[in-house]
Amino acid sequence: MNTEATLNNSKDNLKIFYDGDCPICEKEMAFLKRRDKKDKISLIDIANPDFNPASVNKTRDQLMSRIHALTPDGTVIEGVEVFRQAYSRVGLGWLLAATKLPVIKPIADLFYTWFARNRIRIGEIFFGRCTTGSCKIPK
Repeated sequence: MNTEATLNNSKDNLKIFYDGDCPICEKEMAFLKRRDKKDKISLIDIANPDFNPASVNKTRDQLMSRIHALTPDGTVIEGVEVFRQAYSRVGLGWLLAATKLPVIKPIADLFYTWFARNRIRIGEIFFGRCTTGSCKIPK
């Protein structure tokens, strides 16, 4: 995906830090951007060699271990909460509303943690092997 954002643009946007070398992540971000008719999210590809993880006080390994975002007030969020806020901003918040429920939230969080660790292998099943060499997920 060719969508890049700097941390200084669109100060009201949710800035999502995603792994552009992950085919599943790339497809999910493309879906969100297509739905983003009011320009409420910005996408930052952390696999881009020009990206500096220190700009959000994280290491590359921390950012690669799970999805992160920067809210307009400067708070760094991660995991399922990123998707909740992103989907809400593009008018699809109802799809993830159940993941806030006390019984479902820990299950959704646990599933996402498992998925984030295995996303490259899962992506390979559906989209083929990684060819860039930068698709390695830190343990």
